[in-house]
Amino acid sequence: MNALSSISISGMNVAQTWLQTSAHNIANLNTQDFRRQELTQSTLAEGGVRADVVRADNIGSDLETDMVQQLQARNSFLANLKVFKIRNAVLGSLLDISA
Repeated sequence: MNALSSISISGMNVAQTWLQTSAHNIANLNTQDFRRQELTQSTLAEGGVRADVVRADNIGSDLETDMVQQLQARNSFLANLKVFKIRNAVLGSLLDISA
């Protein structure tokens, strides 16, 4: 059961990084010669995901992509939070049964 919580926590951390990355891009829309930040995700061997932030190759903004990524990050965070809460509820029920 601990693996499930660490997987969902890693998902929430990636979603938070994703939200911060897209917010950074939106905040710098009008910065001259600005290169967007992009998030790359990789799967961890023990379960979960890891995020790396890299600079885009091209100069310029992409507001539409950043706005969609804000929504995706929010939904990803909420989905992982739900998994975490359900895991805790199941664990609590198991402890109640064994007591």
